[in-house]
Amino acid sequence: MTATSEITAIAPCVSARLPQRMRILYVTTLQRTGRWLADALAGDSAAQVELVEALGVTAALARLREEVFDVVLISHESDQLDALELIEGLRTGGSEEPMIVLGHQSDQEMTALSYEVGADGYLCVDTATTRALIWTAARAIQRHELACKCRKLQQAERSRQQAEQIEGRRLLKQQRDLVDHLDPKAVAMPLPEPLVAHYREMLRAYVIMGTGDMDDEICRLVELLVEAGVTAAQAMQLHLQVLEEMVIGLGNRSCRHVMSRGDRLALEMTVHLAEGYRRQLLDYLDPPRQMPLPGFDLPDEPLW
Repeated sequence: MTATSEITAIAPCVSARLPQRMRILYVTTLQRTGRWLADALAGDSAAQVELVEALGVTAALARLREEVFDVVLISHESDQLDALELIEGLRTGGSEEPMIVLGHQSDQEMTALSYEVGADGYLCVDTATTRALIWTAARAIQRHELACKCRKLQQAERSRQQAEQIEGRRLLKQQRDLVDHLDPKAVAMPLPEPLVAHYREMLRAYVIMGTGDMDDEICRLVELLVEAGVTAAQAMQLHLQVLEEMVIGLGNRSCRHVMSRGDRLALEMTVHLAEGYRRQLLDYLDPPRQMPLPGFDLPDEPLW
C-alpha cells in the first residue's frame, strides 16, 4: 500500500518535562489505521502531538525521505507489516530517527527483540496507556538528541586531537631543524641505545608525574651526560628522538600534554647540563687545593 493521510491530534502542553511539540510518523496498514491513536493522543493533555500516518512500507520510506519526524511509531502486524524487519532495514540504511514498535504481543515477548533490531522501545497496545506512549516517545527523542550531541562532541574531540598532532609534529620538526643548524656534526653522531632507553623511561615517568617529583633522577642523568661529554645539541637530539617516538605512538590521540611535559623536561635538563659544565669549568680554572692541617703552616719556600 502507498496511500498516505495526515491526522492531527492537538492538545495543550502542560508538562514542562515533555517536548512542547512532537511530530510523529505512524506506520501501519489498512487493517489498523491511525484514527484510534489520534483520538487517544488528542484525549491526553500531556503534550501537543502532530500525528502523520503512512500506510505501508513504501509510503513510510517516502515520508522519511522527504520530511523530518521526531519519532516513528510502527505497528507490528506479523502477517502484513513486520516492524522488526522494517526497523532493521532502516537502521542498516542509516536512519537515526527514534523508533518505537506498537503491537499486541506481550512486553516480555517483544521488548528484547525490538531492542535487538535497533528500536528504542516496545509498547503493547492492549495494556499500555496513552501517557505511557507519550513518555516513551519523549524519552526516545531525548536519547536521540543526547546521542547526536555526543557524536558531535566526539567528532570535535577527534578534530582537536588531530590538529594537536599536526601542530606537535610541526613543532618537533622546527626544534630538530634548530638543533641540526646549531651543531650538525654533533647531532649526526649516534647515541648509545642504553642512554636512549633510559631517557625514554624517564620521559614517560615525567609525563605522568610532572615537575618536582624527579629532580634527583634528572640530576643523576645530567651528571652522566657531563661525565660522558655530551653536548647540549646531543642532549636535545636525545630528547627530540624519544619525544617524537612517543608522539607518533599516540596515533590520533591528544599530544598537547605530552608535548608540554616534554618541553619542561628538556628545559630542566638543559639548565642542569649548563650548570654541570659551568662547575666543571670552574674546577678546571680553580682546582681544589689541600688546606694545611691545624698547627702546620705551609713553608714559604720549598723544602727541596
